[in-house]
Amino acid sequence: MSEATSLTDLIRRAGHGDNVAFKQVFDATYDELRRLAHSRLTSSSRGAFLNTTALVHESYLRFASVGRLQINDRQHFLRYASNVMRSVIVDLVREGGAQRRGGDVQHVTLDTEMGGSLPDDGAEILRIHEALEELAQRDERMATIVEMRYFAGMSEAEIAEILDISVRTVRRSWEKARLWLAAAMQ
Repeated sequence: MSEATSLTDLIRRAGHGDNVAFKQVFDATYDELRRLAHSRLTSSSRGAFLNTTALVHESYLRFASVGRLQINDRQHFLRYASNVMRSVIVDLVREGGAQRRGGDVQHVTLDTEMGGSLPDDGAEILRIHEALEELAQRDERMATIVEMRYFAGMSEAEIAEILDISVRTVRRSWEKARLWLAAAMQ
């Protein structure tokens, strides 16, 4: 039995409530998930508030909290994992923004020029997340490609394999999505 078939079998067993198989799915994909997380976090400033291990482990906890995996095979698992990683990153940015604004502390307005010019590390992530939700309503596949590329750090070849489309189609969709997102974010 091949490695991909074995993983698919584990995913199916986990989908039927086998907790041992659920853990084995993550054991079998842990290195790949770490590589994806590392790729995503080192290509941006996100590493400042989240490390590779934390992202993979938080993703695992989110998978576990869902209960049964409703996933068919390795490609579907990796696609879903990129969605979970996106969720973890966006939630962490939102939480950090809430803490930076003082949470439930009473707010006082400062009227200085410096206050408006402070950098917001998570602002870009949140803008992309919101624009990506709008893009998903227009073209689900393009949004999935952006999610897999931007939030999970997958290569065009990996995305093409997972979505069962050509690398050229991934590249075209990625370029269209980037142009659309750039316009949407302005």
